[in-house]
Amino acid sequence: MISDQDIEFYHRSGYLLVPEVFSPAEIAELRAVTEEFVERSREVSEHTEVFDLEDDHTATRPRVRRIKTPHLHHPAYTAAARHEKVVEILGRLIGPGLRFDTGKLNLKDADGGAAVEWHQDWAFYPHTNDDLAAVGIMLDDVEAENGPLMVIPGSHRGPVYDHHSGGAFCGAVDVGDNDIGFDQAIPVLGSAGSISIHHCRTLHGSVPNRSARPRRLLLYQYLAADAFPLLGVPDIEEFDSRLLSGPATVEPRLADVPVRMPLPPAPHQGSIYENQRSAANSFLAKAG
Repeated sequence: MISDQDIEFYHRSGYLLVPEVFSPAEIAELRAVTEEFVERSREVSEHTEVFDLEDDHTATRPRVRRIKTPHLHHPAYTAAARHEKVVEILGRLIGPGLRFDTGKLNLKDADGGAAVEWHQDWAFYPHTNDDLAAVGIMLDDVEAENGPLMVIPGSHRGPVYDHHSGGAFCGAVDVGDNDIGFDQAIPVLGSAGSISIHHCRTLHGSVPNRSARPRRLLLYQYLAADAFPLLGVPDIEEFDSRLLSGPATVEPRLADVPVRMPLPPAPHQGSIYENQRSAANSFLAKAG
């Protein structure tokens, strides 16, 4: 599925696009299931354990910005998380011992869809080593106008930036306080069925959807089997149930990687959108 050149590009740049991983039939099923969930959201008026809602969500005009942990709520999402092609690709990027972590489905409706400010996933869940990656399954064609994922190439090899505001975690980097080179941002564009992969320390974000086309991105997080969360493993049996390849271990691999703990916790909980409400500055929300 990927070449040696792809692997070298990923390790150098911190991201990769792989086209045509999911078949049209698989994408059609995931779209249909997603539309069923959006229909169900008409029954709720505030965030739940399943739905994270846009501010203008109503029963007559449902606007969902995230379906939380979709792999726990429908077998089609579960199957996508363990897709053999995804496991094969990640095996070449991370190694033969691989574990599924968690997931979410970010939805950007036409003419809207919330921005996600610049951040590093690593800031949310530091581990004993940084062989972690997020896979984005494109349910729609992702184009420059409909709020694509944007990355800063090579930023995974730099520092872990401060994601705090007012003394608490906020899940966003204050652009005004950092000379990062955001003008070097690259949009990750691809057709439905393609996947994006980004390293856990790669700076990324996305602007609102300013187009008449939706952008739905199913995001799953994966880690090396010997990467253990620094905030602890509350249930080792559940932790090991998410192994996709390789043996279980209780010997974490300790790597010399920079870490900032996401503590004290963000004052607004529930999703990254809520975390970022306390950020000192919004940058990408005003872009696009």
